[in-house]
Amino acid sequence: MSPHSPATPLPTRTVGPFQVSCIGLGCMNLSHAYGTPPSADVGERLLLAALEAGVTLFDTAALYGFGANETLVGRVLKPHRSKIVLASKGGMAGVTFPDGVKRVIDGRPEAVRRNCEDSLKRLQTEVIDLYYLHRWDKKVPIEDSVGACADLVREGKIRAVGLSEVSAATLRRAHAVHPIAAVQSEYSLWTRNPEIAVLDACRELGAAFVAFSPVARAYLTGTLRDVSTLDAKDIRRTMPRFDPAPYAANLKLLPAYESIAKEAGCTPAQFAIAWLLHKAPHIVPIPGTANLAHLHEDLGAARVKLTPEIVALAEALINQRTVHGARYSAQSASEVDTEEFTPAA
Repeated sequence: MSPHSPATPLPTRTVGPFQVSCIGLGCMNLSHAYGTPPSADVGERLLLAALEAGVTLFDTAALYGFGANETLVGRVLKPHRSKIVLASKGGMAGVTFPDGVKRVIDGRPEAVRRNCEDSLKRLQTEVIDLYYLHRWDKKVPIEDSVGACADLVREGKIRAVGLSEVSAATLRRAHAVHPIAAVQSEYSLWTRNPEIAVLDACRELGAAFVAFSPVARAYLTGTLRDVSTLDAKDIRRTMPRFDPAPYAANLKLLPAYESIAKEAGCTPAQFAIAWLLHKAPHIVPIPGTANLAHLHEDLGAARVKLTPEIVALAEALINQRTVHGARYSAQSASEVDTEEFTPAA
């Protein structure tokens, strides 16, 4: 399959009250996390290319670039605001200290409100379509943080409420306060934690599951062979799964995976995204990239058809029992609420 933009409109899926492209765009890469971010011009071209290719769900956060990503997204997409579903996140943002700006998780109602109002300004919009708690602040009852979001809905500042990296139990508690439109967490062949409980809870409650890092932070593209080449500030350097020894073990799975993708008639990245689309109709992957060719390759996954047999092959090859290394450091793991599989040794 040629990795180009789909010739026909992307199929749609439901996220809360919205119909969105079945593949959205995670905008983080344009300002944050993977070393030196691309220039604003590169980011603008990528955003407009995604829009032209039929993407209607754009996902950002107050944290990304400590506001820089929202500023970019807001500036570029403001003329097209009526065509898109705009998602952002609060409850975790950059706070200025004497020694610099640092990431702070703060789910107090006043902090959630402040984050949202700051995001509205940066995004140059009167309302955010889907607003997530980026992390559950475990010092604050989830009911209080979601209650603040419910107030923002009533005031017309946001349209729908989401949660990120939460367990099924926390989702249910939150949903009792206000309907939760979406849960966003990492999900891919090599990160199967949502299958423990939260995917089923989302389906039961009518919430979408928005899957970030669907190509496993480049692992499932087959292009990242040497982790020593990662930028010193790349967040993957803090993730045990990308330490040299576990990653070397994980690389041994790739030749068979690439053969499976070839048999399916697509690239490895397309297979990873198509696998998510195949798993359930309430899943919406949001791959991120700063590369135009990769963007069109990712969107081409919408046309990939997978047989049950080839899905079974991929799942038997790459799963929680065969992947080595934890996905997060101990510190990062303490900040999320998701159910976890124990990784392979």
